[in-house]
Amino acid sequence: MNIQKIQHYKSNFDLIVKTVRDDDGQDMEVWYARELQQVLGYSRWENFVTAIGRAMQSCKTFGVSIDDHFREVTKMVQLGSGSQREVQDFMLTRYACYLIAQNGDPKKEEVAFAQSYFAVQTRKTELIEERMRQISRMESRERLRASEKQLSKNIYQRGVDDRGFGRIRSKGDQALFGGLTTEQMKQRLGINSGALADFLPTLTIAAKNLATEMTNHNVEQKDLQGEMSITAEHVQNNRSVRGMLGQRGIKPEELPPAEDIKKVERKMAKDQKQLQEKSKRLPKDNKNNDN
Repeated sequence: MNIQKIQHYKSNFDLIVKTVRDDDGQDMEVWYARELQQVLGYSRWENFVTAIGRAMQSCKTFGVSIDDHFREVTKMVQLGSGSQREVQDFMLTRYACYLIAQNGDPKKEEVAFAQSYFAVQTRKTELIEERMRQISRMESRERLRASEKQLSKNIYQRGVDDRGFGRIRSKGDQALFGGLTTEQMKQRLGINSGALADFLPTLTIAAKNLATEMTNHNVEQKDLQGEMSITAEHVQNNRSVRGMLGQRGIKPEELPPAEDIKKVERKMAKDQKQLQEKSKRLPKDNKNNDN
């Protein structure tokens, strides 16, 4: 997601924040579900209520009081005839909005943005953008884990053991990184322990994943058997991906390393815990409380 889209979404989310007084008489930010529904790209309330329900269940699972963060309210809406009627709505804390985004449709750009917008307890665009980059890298790494797991399963069914899988993957790395082996790449990037992919930038992780998915596809479609034929397939796919990158002036072995993905994952988990602990609770009596 480019910076222009991030700024656009940020403006939309900033416009719907409301301020109420908490039980200590201090200002706190709240959001209303009907307005959040619109900026998250949901056209039907019924679908959005499902996401709210999942968020409430997550809140309960984490041992947090639902009533502190979700409050059902009613609002008046104008009908076409000019009359009004009451509809269901919810007053939400920042933590509630974060959980809704976590349980929303991940294919929606607005939902992906909201996960960072509500997690970062500041409105600074650059911090939201950085968190979104971290999430994108984590998601890319998870896709690579899944595709490599599938490759391991595919080749095991075709007579290749775990050691063979390691050799196949290593040969693929060598093809992708211009002749450098996995160990040589780790030395080049200053990696003392851990998997090479955990220290690669998002682009390189995505490249490895594409080559692995291509190998999975052809192993299954062509029913390749044995280590030799599968190795040849995997090497060719990594060479093809390297060639594609090379056409755009990119050499994967020259890209700088990124932060250990495991550290990023731990930081994300810590941020979520802090959001849970620091998020203000809804006031006990919210009548005539919103500005």
